[in-house]
Amino acid sequence: MNAHWNKKTSCMMLASLLAVMGGGLAQAESQINLRLAYAQNPQPVKDALAHFGELVEEKSDGSITVTFFPDSQLGGEGELVELLQRGAIDMTKVSGGLMESFSPLYQVFSMPYLFDDESHFREVMNHDEIMDVVYQSTSDQGFVGIGWYDSGQRNFYTKEQPIVSPSDLAGKRIRVMQSQTSIDTMQLLGASPVVMSQEEVYTSLQQGILDGAENNEFALTAARHGEVVSYYSLDGHARIPDIVLINNNTFNSLSDSQRSALMSAMEESIALQNNLWAEAVDEARRQIQEDFDVTINEVDIAPFREAVMPMYEELEQYPEQYIIYEKIDALRD
Repeated sequence: MNAHWNKKTSCMMLASLLAVMGGGLAQAESQINLRLAYAQNPQPVKDALAHFGELVEEKSDGSITVTFFPDSQLGGEGELVELLQRGAIDMTKVSGGLMESFSPLYQVFSMPYLFDDESHFREVMNHDEIMDVVYQSTSDQGFVGIGWYDSGQRNFYTKEQPIVSPSDLAGKRIRVMQSQTSIDTMQLLGASPVVMSQEEVYTSLQQGILDGAENNEFALTAARHGEVVSYYSLDGHARIPDIVLINNNTFNSLSDSQRSALMSAMEESIALQNNLWAEAVDEARRQIQEDFDVTINEVDIAPFREAVMPMYEELEQYPEQYIIYEKIDALRD
């Protein structure tokens, strides 16, 4: 009798234990840990991503956590997108320039003088009708965009004279990235584009191999190019955003409430990054003038935009991209 009772009791206890374990497993299945990897980035980006991790955990009541793999631990941006496609990571943040390799719609953001100013840029980037189409354009490749970060604007910096009009660039040897858009832009403005690595720019400016280069403020401060140039001309010929990406399967595995928490956290993270970036740019411009004794000058971009219009005429041959451009153009003040 006791043996029968003990056996029956043991079975009941085992069943109860399995039920508890099953409940625990069911609960665990609703949990998700997002593996978010990114390459080398300035502090405003790192701070914003860290804030995103805190927010998404808070807003999801702890059902979503984030594990970070920062500073190229898992590779450069190209490698990170490959890992994202394979599902080896869940999220990453890359340059919009890199995204041109995955969707032609991102090529629009590399067009010169696309935005009038920072206000126009932010209005476009926060415009759902424009950005949802762009974000979803990579869905057939296993990932989509869910947000953007400011990565600044590229301006000219030169040794001998400020750039005020396109004629000031005539014949000037200007370093550019390995980008056909950048090369075409410089040629239309009358400059002689010189493709070289960022690491070679300082010495090339110092030795007179280059007359100038183009980049954001941090090239003059962090990379100390301000030591070998005299002028920084705010023409803003390129303003290419960074894009935050998520794996399709990861996104689809989230419940409706988790997706809502994710997107809300992303939205607040974007706002923080934008503010931190603006503060960092202000500080960099102060350093450029006070610490490096470089003159900063404003630029009327109208004649510059006119000079590169052949690139926009060529864009008309690609209807999907041109539609995006027209929507961006319609938001000008």
